[in-house]
Amino acid sequence: MNKAYNELDRVASYDRDMEIMHPLRTRMVEIGLQVLPFDRDSQLNALDLGVGTGYFTDKFLQAFPAAHVLAIDSAEKMMSTALGRLGPRAERVTPIVDDILTFQRWNSKGEAYDIIFSSFTLHHLTNIEKSDLFGEVVSCLVSGGWFINADLVVANSPIVEERIQELRVEGILDRNQGRIQSFSDRETTKKTLSTIEAKDGDQPLPLLEDIDILRRAGLTSTEVFWKEYREVVYGGPK
Repeated sequence: MNKAYNELDRVASYDRDMEIMHPLRTRMVEIGLQVLPFDRDSQLNALDLGVGTGYFTDKFLQAFPAAHVLAIDSAEKMMSTALGRLGPRAERVTPIVDDILTFQRWNSKGEAYDIIFSSFTLHHLTNIEKSDLFGEVVSCLVSGGWFINADLVVANSPIVEERIQELRVEGILDRNQGRIQSFSDRETTKKTLSTIEAKDGDQPLPLLEDIDILRRAGLTSTEVFWKEYREVVYGGPK
């Protein structure tokens, strides 16, 4: 369990920081929802791997008003924030505070899902951990069910990655306009990002490696639906 996400200050500033660091989060979730080929009134059974503050689950439940979501997160304070965001829609959510990697424990009944989705979570996993989790994901998707991941990746080339990181810092400074001290200038922003990534245990993989792991896990129809620099939306049907 990542203890960083159970710290009150981290949880309190999470969505504010996401707006500064990942302004395309809304677009990523929109694309993830757009590609799902289900009727909007379908009684879908969905799973959110790493619900965080509930952003993706909230948008999902708005898009599919008859759906139910099993929401997993290892941080109790994050889960509380998510349920607060959802308001009345929380009635269609089963919250479970547990590590997403202990799949067999919290899914001990072998429940099947029409949709499994995740956002800004799986880049915390190693290659081996992601391989194991993707295997579980594919095994519990119904035939025709979909997996969607909106997440972060790293460039194959160190030179390209360096340039992407430079653009990342420039974008943060432009959006922040001096409002948040931790993003006040170039060096402070770089230090803040490094501190956050180290504390959160970030270890994004190259996109092609992510896709290969998912296809080897059995989701052979995996495709990339959107990508801009280090942010990506990929997945597909079983």
